[in-house]
Amino acid sequence: MFPNSNAILERIEEYRRVLESHSRRILLFVDWCATPAGNVDVLSDTSHLSRYFDATPHAEFLMSCVRQTIEIDLPWEVAFLRSHDRFKAGVEAFVEMPDKTIDLLYHFLSQNDGRLSKRAREGEFALMTAPEVEKVEKVYSEAFLGD
Repeated sequence: MFPNSNAILERIEEYRRVLESHSRRILLFVDWCATPAGNVDVLSDTSHLSRYFDATPHAEFLMSCVRQTIEIDLPWEVAFLRSHDRFKAGVEAFVEMPDKTIDLLYHFLSQNDGRLSKRAREGEFALMTAPEVEKVEKVYSEAFLGD
């Protein structure tokens, strides 16, 4: 498995156009009818329409997605995982909490530029002291913002 679905999803309209570049041309030669379930029944033999078609646009699109995955997406994901691991280890070094809670803490911090909101401090993280909150924000900043 190669994780290029993110690259495809980011360019979903281009992907649709590439797929349609072949199917639109052959649609006139296909006998079909809609089913009550909203699907399509193909009523004619269509194997000759797809057997030897020019897949160059499809291959080029896929290759550009693979390139994006290798050059951009995977390095970003590795950097994120390293930062997240540094954040988790930094938090666990001075306060004990389950992984699920550390993930929640990360999400709150990432949504608020590395600061824990008043609502989160008074809600989910009410047991944390002010110095602990300050330290967690510093750990986040060092792990994700390079401070």
